[in-house]
Amino acid sequence: MTKQEMFDKFVEFMARFAEYKAVAALRDGFIMTTPFTICGSLFLLIANLPIPGYPELMASMFGPHWTDPLNAVAGGTFNILGFIAVLAITYKYVEAEGCDAIMASILALAMFVIIMPASVAVDGGALAENVMPKLWAGSNGVITAIMVAFFTSVVCCWCEKNHIGIKMPAAVPGGVARAFEALTPGVILFTTAAVVFGLCHFIGNTTLPELIFAVIQTPLQGLSDTIVGGTVFSMLMTVLFWAGIHGPNVVGGILNPLMIANSLDNQKILDAGMSLLGNPDAHILTIQITDTLMKPGGCGATFGLLIASYLVARSQQMKTITRLGTVPGLFNINEPIIFGLPIVFNPYMIVPFCLAQLAVMLISYGAIVIGFMAPFSAIQVPWTTPPIIAGFLMNGWQGAVVQIAGLAAATAIYFPFVKAQDNAFYKEEQSEAEEYEHEEEGTPVLNH
Repeated sequence: MTKQEMFDKFVEFMARFAEYKAVAALRDGFIMTTPFTICGSLFLLIANLPIPGYPELMASMFGPHWTDPLNAVAGGTFNILGFIAVLAITYKYVEAEGCDAIMASILALAMFVIIMPASVAVDGGALAENVMPKLWAGSNGVITAIMVAFFTSVVCCWCEKNHIGIKMPAAVPGGVARAFEALTPGVILFTTAAVVFGLCHFIGNTTLPELIFAVIQTPLQGLSDTIVGGTVFSMLMTVLFWAGIHGPNVVGGILNPLMIANSLDNQKILDAGMSLLGNPDAHILTIQITDTLMKPGGCGATFGLLIASYLVARSQQMKTITRLGTVPGLFNINEPIIFGLPIVFNPYMIVPFCLAQLAVMLISYGAIVIGFMAPFSAIQVPWTTPPIIAGFLMNGWQGAVVQIAGLAAATAIYFPFVKAQDNAFYKEEQSEAEEYEHEEEGTPVLNH
């Protein structure tokens, strides 16, 4: 098998993988968490603007506890991420199957609550009973939420498609009928949840979310937080996008839950009164790097391509595409470049498209490792926030400097490839102009 055949099979596999209902539901479900995480981040940002003298000014105006309401909003959004995920993923999966998505989502939420810890340790080591710990409703319960969502979706769809349930007469209103039809999957799900809770509690003195967090989520977060993991994820995004598959969507469905959990873990360190800078317990790779910092201009760090094009472009095609792509690129929208240049299946662009984003990720990673920039907390900005501004808002002047360095590296990587692409366009335009000139003069064009 040739390298090209192997690559074609890889692309075909990833295209099929992206179309799996579970992958699509995971991706689309976590997209639905975006309004909550962004809104929570904005309130957290207001409480922690990286401006000298800002905290003192606000405290003098509103008192020493002026951040409490802002932190309450942040906590009320980040700390229910597991709830949102289990609802959204179940809804998207069951909706794709053409079944009753709303009822399935509610059943999934109930099952998730059943298997959660029902106590929390308080000062002195005592346990507060009959509570719902935010710890497990938030980032620590994300993997459990995903598993519960998929299990609930399969059970509900199986029951509905096989007509297993209590059937009501046609005269009964639809809402009432659907409620009774949900009894059978509800009994199956809640019985399963009760058995799982009992086994974990009586055999291991734990709960399923705690067990999954220790056995699955923590190792996955640790793996994703390495330079090797970051390199693999970055390369997958760009290679797939070059091949015409939306790499960030495919990879993000798996990566984003882990990256969000990493950033929320870092926020817990801050909330405990500790610093993230130089803290060995802090995660380096978080959603801020994988979703914002390493993609200036969009996937592939294509704002570097635009800058390089402004420096060297002679062909009208390159100049036109650059002008059209600049304003969207400022807001990290690069489809005009991806499909207009194009980058997709363009042999000139596969190397810089992959390496530029990887270089930006490595620069961000290195800046944290050497202590120049602190690891990121839960503060996020909308993905359309322009480069450099995004870095400043999320991590102060250090974040802005790191983004500038990343853009410089991306521009340098793109430069020779953009020049080669532009030369090809320029020669093509010159040839077409020469042909047109000969046609106007009525003389034949000689092919050499």
